[in-house]
Amino acid sequence: MSLRNALRRGPDPRTTPRPDGPQVHPVDDYRPLHRMLLFGIQHVLVMAATPISSIFLVSSTLHLTPALTANLLSAAFVLSGLGSLLQSLGPWGIGARLPFVMLPGGAPLILFLSIAEQHGVRTATGAVVITAVFCFVVLPVFSRLLRFFPTLVIGTMIVIVGVNLVKVGALLVTGRPGSSGFAEPRALLLGLATVGCTALAYGMLRGTLRQLSVLLGLLAGTTVAALLGRVELEATGGGALLHAPQLMPFGTPQFALLASLPLLVYSLASMAEATGQTVINSAAVGKEPDARRDAPKTIRGDALVSLAGGFFGLPLMVTSGENIGIVRITGVRSRFVTVAAGLVLITVGFLAPVAWLVNAVPAPVVGGTALVVFGVITVLGIQMLGRSGLDDHTNTFIVAVALALGLLPILVPGVYGQLSPNLRILLESGVAVGAFSAALLHALFHRAPWRPRTTTAVGAAAVGTTAGATPAGPSGTDRETAR
Repeated sequence: MSLRNALRRGPDPRTTPRPDGPQVHPVDDYRPLHRMLLFGIQHVLVMAATPISSIFLVSSTLHLTPALTANLLSAAFVLSGLGSLLQSLGPWGIGARLPFVMLPGGAPLILFLSIAEQHGVRTATGAVVITAVFCFVVLPVFSRLLRFFPTLVIGTMIVIVGVNLVKVGALLVTGRPGSSGFAEPRALLLGLATVGCTALAYGMLRGTLRQLSVLLGLLAGTTVAALLGRVELEATGGGALLHAPQLMPFGTPQFALLASLPLLVYSLASMAEATGQTVINSAAVGKEPDARRDAPKTIRGDALVSLAGGFFGLPLMVTSGENIGIVRITGVRSRFVTVAAGLVLITVGFLAPVAWLVNAVPAPVVGGTALVVFGVITVLGIQMLGRSGLDDHTNTFIVAVALALGLLPILVPGVYGQLSPNLRILLESGVAVGAFSAALLHALFHRAPWRPRTTTAVGAAAVGTTAGATPAGPSGTDRETAR
């Protein structure tokens, strides 16, 4: 499938299909190019801080040269763009054909740096390659386990993901506790001003401008930051106009299975998180979620892009949760918007000055935008839990225990600091702990053979009915603005 033909799939919304003709689902709706680019840029601006901060963290931790830093930054943008195209277009069963954007960062980045510091950066890149191959190998087994992840479990996982992401956005505004300038008043002002401008734009504007409220809020926050002298332009590539990523910048990867164990263990949690993101993205665009059908496609896309990223010196690549929030806020559900975002990311990867401009957006402004978007993800998880039969006391108990265990390492960082490193890797992933706790308790209380038949039937009905229900799409107002 060529990119040009893929972009032409689905009619232009200005040419309404005949009433007796086939209807195009909003996720497959092709929009005019200029509108797709605007919405795509909005997705890019919201997620761009993550690859930039990830690469600069790698650079500062491993003491890389400016040239090598620029090379990794270019590779991060290009592969994020290619991954977004893959996930959005979904050729050959790789990618879920949903509006996903991909990026490096998060827990895989920390594990990558840990392996690099202990065993060398070439071993770390080899660990990324091994982990990507491992995901392909274990995926058939993991797919069979997805029946133990009904709506109740996925909703619990999404709430934990949302709370964790809200914390990440808050730290972008305040900085790390104990660091110099923590919760500095001007940073708080920028974050809150960005939130306020986003809410103002969403409440007062209509049509396309309302759908661009996240972008407008970010631009307004950046303008306030410029007036306060908080915007700095810093070139990272020696002033060059074009910059292409270099293959194997650290040399040939070295493959060491034992050194790769932390990433291999984490990959199981990553696949569970990808499953939750696939379900919640399906709900956001108004498609009936089918984790057993779609989650393996998302995981294949993550694994393939991570495999390529390992040869370009990058950590594992994952789908971006914040972009799901943008889909929900704007009501623009077309996957071709994230196709446009992927093209923009690839362009940014080759144009060094564009990366400088994106990097100029202050962290508190990005954090303020993230607070809004990540809060929406938390609400989506709550809505999913509301459809999972919480009037059943057993289900309420399952969610309560899973949330308590999943939120513990998020709310109390370092709680498992005295445990062995391998055990700590598992327990410090709140998303994994919450998901597996909910799945285990659900299987114990609803599937165990010693449970009374009536209780099992009630529990299965509570979960099965909601899992098969078509999720609520955007409100009537959102549908109007999305046209």
